[in-house]
Amino acid sequence: MPQSDYDLVIIGGGPAGLTAGIYAARARLNVVLYEKAAPGGQVIISDWIENYPGFPDGISGYDLGEKMLNHAKNLGLTIETEDVTGLDLTGDIKVIHLGPEKSVTTKAIIIASGASPKTLNVGEDKFRGKGVSFCATCDGPFFRDKTVVAVGGGDTAVQESLFLTRFVKKLYLVHRRDELRATKILQERAFKNDKIEFVWDSVVTGMDGLFAVENVNVKNVKTEEESSIKANGCFIWIGITPNTDFVGDDLNRDEWGFIFTNDRMETSIPGVFAAGDVRTTPLKQIATAVGDAAIAVMGVEHYIENINS
Repeated sequence: MPQSDYDLVIIGGGPAGLTAGIYAARARLNVVLYEKAAPGGQVIISDWIENYPGFPDGISGYDLGEKMLNHAKNLGLTIETEDVTGLDLTGDIKVIHLGPEKSVTTKAIIIASGASPKTLNVGEDKFRGKGVSFCATCDGPFFRDKTVVAVGGGDTAVQESLFLTRFVKKLYLVHRRDELRATKILQERAFKNDKIEFVWDSVVTGMDGLFAVENVNVKNVKTEEESSIKANGCFIWIGITPNTDFVGDDLNRDEWGFIFTNDRMETSIPGVFAAGDVRTTPLKQIATAVGDAAIAVMGVEHYIENINS
């Protein structure tokens, strides 16, 4: 079999990628992890995490990400800042393109590139950094004593809205249904918070402002009544889109772009595995991403043993 630069390349440095790196380093695989931004993934911009085992009092997302990163580094995992731009998966030796003129080869790949927040597509790009945000931890302090709109009804939307109430004077939580999807404990906290006002059965249709957000326009999906909320900002948490632009058409993906795997994290191409939010999974949590990664590395070990024998 032709030689390769690595046994394993891990794409993505969030909880799934770092966990895969920890397991691969302990297995003494020749491995590298590529992350185009800061290692830790979306977890590092999460305010507070209460459902990850081992931290009964909770832990900040930044601290948890840093602990995972240090764990991986202490085991000798090589982490490089690179933007993966494409994959060639046609042969037994896979090619990872890192730009127009740089590439590496590997026997196996774990795609753990995660996902990014979905947008509303109602013209909010005009106000990015001028009132529109996807990160309460990053931008919450800029809205001290101001009024904001938050959009969504899941765990992230409610958790981040609760965090924002430390700063804002008033928060309108817009949700397209008449009940939240968030876990009950988060719902209870939100309903008790007198800074939060719920705007049920409604969607955001646009935003107005001269230089920054000044008004957020909403429409009731049942009555079709339109109204405007005077606000200084709009935080959007309506789901995620997988970071799979570099994957191409070789791997089987669902209609939203998430990668299909079996219960061993194997994709449609031998030697290519996926873990965490980037794959089709009924639950996208840190705990499930960690479990995915451990299973994926086990699969990588078996795969490499078979192709080397």
